[in-house]
Amino acid sequence: MASENNLIAYKTIVEPWITEAATEMAALNKYVFKVFNEADKNQIKRAVEELYKVKAISVRTINVPGKKRARGKIVGRKAGYKKAIVTLKEGDSIDIFGNK
Repeated sequence: MASENNLIAYKTIVEPWITEAATEMAALNKYVFKVFNEADKNQIKRAVEELYKVKAISVRTINVPGKKRARGKIVGRKAGYKKAIVTLKEGDSIDIFGNK
């Protein structure tokens, strides 16, 4: 059975952010994640350390605002999201793609 901390970690980290720029950052030992909007830097750091068994040095967060979208005459707005860039200790790494 999963511990309570593990469940909180799974709710904090929504998904890894896999783009070309994020893949290049992985070579610098920096990993990007989409995170829960209300999560703070300490929660994100603990979640990454709990889920991936690594040591995080720093966490930077970015709040991305929602964009306007139009469908015909109706104008709406997409929801925004929060990203986190986590820098790991030298020698640690995360296998986001599941390669062996």
